[in-house]
Amino acid sequence: MISIGLCMIVKNEEAVLRRILTPMSKLVDKIYICDTGSVDKTKEIAREFTDEVYDFLWSDDFSAARNFITEKADTDYWMWLDADDVITSENQEKLLRLKESMDSDTDVVMMDYAVGFDEWEHVTFSYYRERIMKTSRNFRWQGRVHETVVPAGNILYSDVVIEHRKIKAGESFRNLHIYEQMIDSGEKMEPRHFFYYGRELFYHKQYEYAILILKKFLEEPDGWIENKLNSCLVLSCCYQAMGENAAAFDILFYSFTMDVPRAEICCEIGRLFMEKREYVTAAYWYQQALLAPRKKKNGGFYIADSHDFIPAIQMCVCLDKAGRHREAFEFHKKVRVLKPLHQAVIGNEKYFRDVWGME
Repeated sequence: MISIGLCMIVKNEEAVLRRILTPMSKLVDKIYICDTGSVDKTKEIAREFTDEVYDFLWSDDFSAARNFITEKADTDYWMWLDADDVITSENQEKLLRLKESMDSDTDVVMMDYAVGFDEWEHVTFSYYRERIMKTSRNFRWQGRVHETVVPAGNILYSDVVIEHRKIKAGESFRNLHIYEQMIDSGEKMEPRHFFYYGRELFYHKQYEYAILILKKFLEEPDGWIENKLNSCLVLSCCYQAMGENAAAFDILFYSFTMDVPRAEICCEIGRLFMEKREYVTAAYWYQQALLAPRKKKNGGFYIADSHDFIPAIQMCVCLDKAGRHREAFEFHKKVRVLKPLHQAVIGNEKYFRDVWGME
């Protein structure tokens, strides 16, 4: 059986560190902790699980910290997690089975990373990440922020899901400041840096500059297609925030020149047509979202509701507004299976029963 070392970077994580290390200590062979400046009991808690706890002087570079601790690993494979990640009992069992059965020819194991949840604990936002790497391949992290390991070799897609469960807000300007430092110092910006920098600018409502950066990213020949498609969605939001709705439409349609339509983009087009009260046209685009392929293993951001709940409930509204009440009710029946306790679903249930006698 292969051996796995868990490599983590931490800072002031006393509230959550035991939560992840307790189950992981039973699943991995060694634990390596890199502390980047904790002033709470993080290091004391870490030492309850491992003697390999190291200090690292923080330098606004996540890859530097991750590579520092990764290079300590002497197991067959190393795995990374954040302190506020969670692995459920079901996924603990899956990880154990993976460890027991994995072929040593495997170089990288990809796992789904669930980072968004609704009030009923359905996963609403997720994406695949490189999670376990073969030590002898000398994989290293890249990027000062939004760091990544580029998968290569024999890649295995696992059914293990890691959940990201924050209990405190992050430093909202940290990533933006790191990118600004990179630009000010003349550091080379890779295509993915422009993508994430543009997103950070959008989050902080710097829409004009976000548009400039994301359009530059779209022109990068080496930019990843999934990031380019997501850029079109973010650009549309920027244009809408600035009142430029024609441009918002145009950039969404531009995404279709790069690949087959994505569900979330079709939903956004549908929403824009709903705002214009063009309900039949909106319904068409929501129907396209329902038909869009679920390209989850492409590695891009995956919004599950864009493939079923959102387009179905909006189809219900659009068709009802267009006077096609029986068709609208058929979509209502679909969404009440998906999220029966959603307030909109409960409201629609009452509407169809009281107004149209449909149950």
